[in-house]
Amino acid sequence: MDNTKLIAPCGMNCALCMAYQREKNHCPGCNGPDEGKLKSCINCKIKNCENLEKLKYCYKCEEFPCTRIKNLDKRYRTKYGMSMIENLNAIKTKGIENFLEEQTTRWSCSKCSSLLCVHRKSCQMCGTLKI
Repeated sequence: MDNTKLIAPCGMNCALCMAYQREKNHCPGCNGPDEGKLKSCINCKIKNCENLEKLKYCYKCEEFPCTRIKNLDKRYRTKYGMSMIENLNAIKTKGIENFLEEQTTRWSCSKCSSLLCVHRKSCQMCGTLKI
């Protein structure tokens, strides 16, 4: 699978999302088909932004970072320790492949090496708390 398709326009790595990781009602990620997604994801104002019609990522927009991205970034930094703005800037400066490598290193469980969920405090496979 092409993991670059799991990076949402906002910079979220959908592979780290609870909805993507769950087996029941699995979400295909922001760039995937709408079938199986929550209504809130289908109606996401960032994913459906008119400026993204010709752009793949929000950092390419002349309005970056817009209010929507700033609000999402603040919520994720506060609740989950992830910054969408940092993610997008890393994609811009280092490239998507390097960003994905860094994400895998950063978000892998220190005990079992499973990919962690950004929305959970511990590894879903072994229960180890995130550092």
